[in-house]
Amino acid sequence: MDIKKKFGKNLKRLRLEKGISQESLALSADLDRTYIPSIEKGERNVSITVVEKLANALNVSISEFFKD
Repeated sequence: MDIKKKFGKNLKRLRLEKGISQESLALSADLDRTYIPSIEKGERNVSITVVEKLANALNVSISEFFKD
């Protein structure tokens, strides 16, 4: 699986497990609300800074985004 798709799939899984909307996650991570859906679809090549923001907003380690 493409790394961007894997990242997006895991981001969505973690977000849903925590019961957080895309908009709420975007606000918590200080990102534009329209950015989250494209990340979850694997359409974005996110920077390490964005990865860190998302991990902090979800209160998970960065490695959680790359698990199979």
